[in-house]
Amino acid sequence: MTSPADDDVDQDAMAAEWEAAAGDGDEQDDLAAEWESMVGDEGEDGEGDVIEEGGRESTRVLNQEEIDSLLGFDEEHDDSGDKSGIQAILSSSLVSYERLPMLEVVFDRLVRLMSTSLRNFTSDNVEVSLDNIASIRFGDYLNSIPLPAMLSVFKAEEWDNFGLVTVDSSLIYSIVDVLLGGRRGTAAVRVEGRPYTTIERSLVERMVHVMLGDLSAAFEPLSSVTFRFDRLETNPRFATISRPSNAAIVTRLRIDMEDRGGRLELLLPYATLEPVRELLLQMFMGEKFGRDSIWETHLAEELWMIEVDLEAVVDQQIMRLSEVFDLKIGSRIMFTATPDSLISLHCGGVPMYTGKMGRKGNQISIKIEERIEKKART
Repeated sequence: MTSPADDDVDQDAMAAEWEAAAGDGDEQDDLAAEWESMVGDEGEDGEGDVIEEGGRESTRVLNQEEIDSLLGFDEEHDDSGDKSGIQAILSSSLVSYERLPMLEVVFDRLVRLMSTSLRNFTSDNVEVSLDNIASIRFGDYLNSIPLPAMLSVFKAEEWDNFGLVTVDSSLIYSIVDVLLGGRRGTAAVRVEGRPYTTIERSLVERMVHVMLGDLSAAFEPLSSVTFRFDRLETNPRFATISRPSNAAIVTRLRIDMEDRGGRLELLLPYATLEPVRELLLQMFMGEKFGRDSIWETHLAEELWMIEVDLEAVVDQQIMRLSEVFDLKIGSRIMFTATPDSLISLHCGGVPMYTGKMGRKGNQISIKIEERIEKKART
């Protein structure tokens, strides 16, 4: 039990603590204001997710919109093509090379030619449409090919490089069904879990030959090139024609035969197109690069007005380097030239004319005897 005296002491102590707390109220208000200002500054910078209050850590939870914005998966701006955040880092593997305007003209011509040739090949109503033309790394393209598929490797003879034609399974079975007399209006039967037969490979190879002939004809107005079928593969690893990091152009074509059809993809590495790169950069057929007939004529006329220096070479001596170093003031070098010797006139170190030396008034002159031909100069 406690005595009344002890109760008085405890009450006095508690009263003193209350007074001290009340006296420190102003200081606590100042600390609270300082904390609020710090938290406000961190909130503006986006780095105030963790706040310490009274020795505790307060973690702010991001909502779904903030998470999508951080990762770059913003559905509202997906159509615009602008990517940010982690999505931009993940998409850095995509390549965006220079646009080749004339290549679009070539592929548009290819679509028209294939529409006619495939109708003759299949004896059916065939519609060929161009889906898109994109740039992609070769390794990423091989990894994106949906299997099973047939990959035809072909070589551009004049360009001395290779290309790739990918035929998906839907088009393979549709072509086989059409060529072997399948009924119209019924979708081609797709059999999974087995390799392609020799007949299927042979029929697809015939279609690829037709397509390569049309591709050669499409490039004919631009550059004469022959695309030769090389081999047919079903495993993408065996169809490697370029380094995985090299850039390539992929053209996706859609082939429809009434209720049947599929996709055909044409891949051309940039290294294959390098010999005709200047031609593919044209905006229209026959465009001239950096040439202007008016300026060419003006430049040719002004060239005739340029002043040049002619050097008269009386004689030449071949000496050893040690003899040259031994030359001193007063040393003499004997020339073999005589008053009747021919003098060579040089322009920029190139011999142009030969003549004889004489005098005209108070100046030494040279009378040109003959002109040195270009073959003789070399």
